[in-house]
Amino acid sequence: MEERYQQLKGIIKIYLPEDVTVEEITPESHFINELNINSANLVDIVLDVEDAFNIVLENEDMDQMKTVKDALAIIDTKLKAS
Repeated sequence: MEERYQQLKGIIKIYLPEDVTVEEITPESHFINELNINSANLVDIVLDVEDAFNIVLENEDMDQMKTVKDALAIIDTKLKAS
């Protein structure tokens, strides 16, 4: 799980605005409210996550992906299902 978390942080940091640092990313971080990631960049993160973990995320998965922890749970579920 820690390895996936670090991999996800690496994806997220590319899309962080200048006023947010990678150190501010925690499992509880909310993508939009805390990390200031806009919806367009959130889509890019989803696409990168799909590529990095070789999974497919549905629209309902994206709707549930509010925090870093949510994203990790969805990734974990998708990997177990494949």
